[in-house]
Amino acid sequence: MAVKENQSIHLHKMTSVNLQGLSKLSSPVALLLKAAMQFIILVWFLCFKIPRPDVFVVQNPPSVPTLAAVKLSSWLRRSPFVIDWHNFGYTLLGLSHGRGHVIVKIYHWFEKYFGRMADGSLCVTKAMQHELAQNWGIKATVLYDQPPEFFHPASLEEKHELFHRLENSICHPNGIRDCVTAAQRGPDSGAAIHGLDQSSNTLFSTQIGNDIFLKANRPALVVSSTSWTPDEDFGILLEAAVMYDRRVAAALSEDDSVEEKIWMDINNGKQYLYPRLLFIITGKGPERRKYEEQIKKLNLRRVAFRTMWLSAEDYPILLVHSVPGSADLGVSLHTSSSGLDLPMKVVDMFGCGLPVCAVSFSCITELVEVEKNGLLFSTSSELADEFMMLFKGFPEKCDTLNSLRDGALATASSARWSTEWEMHALPLISEVISRKQ
Repeated sequence: MAVKENQSIHLHKMTSVNLQGLSKLSSPVALLLKAAMQFIILVWFLCFKIPRPDVFVVQNPPSVPTLAAVKLSSWLRRSPFVIDWHNFGYTLLGLSHGRGHVIVKIYHWFEKYFGRMADGSLCVTKAMQHELAQNWGIKATVLYDQPPEFFHPASLEEKHELFHRLENSICHPNGIRDCVTAAQRGPDSGAAIHGLDQSSNTLFSTQIGNDIFLKANRPALVVSSTSWTPDEDFGILLEAAVMYDRRVAAALSEDDSVEEKIWMDINNGKQYLYPRLLFIITGKGPERRKYEEQIKKLNLRRVAFRTMWLSAEDYPILLVHSVPGSADLGVSLHTSSSGLDLPMKVVDMFGCGLPVCAVSFSCITELVEVEKNGLLFSTSSELADEFMMLFKGFPEKCDTLNSLRDGALATASSARWSTEWEMHALPLISEVISRKQ
C-alpha cells in the first residue's frame, strides 16, 4: 500500500504471456521458449515503455532471463546496471533438480557471466560478499535487509483489537484435545468476575472501562511464518511442540492417574510453572494440508496450533512485542539454498521487537545474536529445550525471555531502511552513475 501511494514510485505492469501450449513440449525446450519470450517482453518495456532511468537496479534471483535483458537495456539506454544479490538463482533451481543437473549448471554459468557485467553490486550478507569476491570475481557492497516502517511496536489497544478480529480463528478447537478453546472466554476468564460483556474479553486480554489488561493465565503465543515447502521443515517445530508437552508433564511429575483433573485445570486456565503454548502459523504452501491433518491427530495437554493467513495490516500487529501480549516468541524454520542469505521473516520480527528462535545455518549469526536477541537450534530436541528455558515462570518470571525481548527491541531501533540506504546503497549508486556520465 505504501508503495502504491508513494508519488515517487511508478509501477509498470507487464501483461503475462499465455504459455499453456508449452506444456506439450519437452521440459528443456519449453523452458528455453519461455525465457526467450520473457526476454523480449522485458527488453521492450525497459527500452521503449519507460523513461530512461539514471540507473537500472535489478534484484537477483531470478537470473534468467532478467540479467541479460537488463544488461542489454542498460547498454542501449546508456544507463548503469546494478544487481541487488539476495540469493543465487542456481541454488534455488538445484533444490528441485539437484546441483549436478545440466540445467542447473547452465543457469550457474549464465548467472555468473552476466553478474560480472554489472556496473555495481549489492548483497545481503558478508558471507555472500565473500563468496562473490572469491569465486565470482564480483565486488559487492553489503546492504542488510531492514523491516518496512509499519513493522514497529504497537499499542496494547491495537493488539486487543487484533485478538478480537482473530477470536473465531484462535478459539476454534483444532485437535483431539485443545487447550485453547472458546471456553477460555467463559466464567474463569475474568470478564464475568468484573461483570463485563464478553465482547470486551479475549483469550489474552480484558478491557475494563477504558483500560486494557493482559491476563495472567494467558497462553504464551509463538508465531512462525512458513512457505510450507520442503526447504522449511515444519516437522521440526511440530516435534518440538510435542516434546515440550511431554517434558512439562514429566517436570511436574504428572501421570495418567491424574490426567483428567489436570486437563480440566489447564482447560479452565490454571497457570502452572510452564504455560500453555499457542502456535500461530501463517503462510500458504503445498504441505500445509498435510501438517494440518497431523496436528488434528495429536493428543496434547499444553500445546495448540492454529494455521491462518493474515492481512498485511494484521501481521505486524501479531508480531509486535513492545508490551508482552501479542506474540511472545518467533520461530524461523528458514534454511538458505545457498547458505548465504538471511530470512526476511526474522528481519520483520526484530522490526517489531520480537525475539526469535531460528534454525542454525552458516551465516545466520549475521542477524541472530545468540543470547542477545534470539537463540539457534539444529534439531527439534534443541528447540524444545529452548521452549522449556524461555517459558519457565511465564508470564512474570521468565528472565531469559525478557532479556531476549530487550535485545530484539534494541535491534529494532538500531537501524531502519533509510539509514541503511543512505550509508551503503546511495554511495554505490551515486558512484556508478557518475562513472557513466
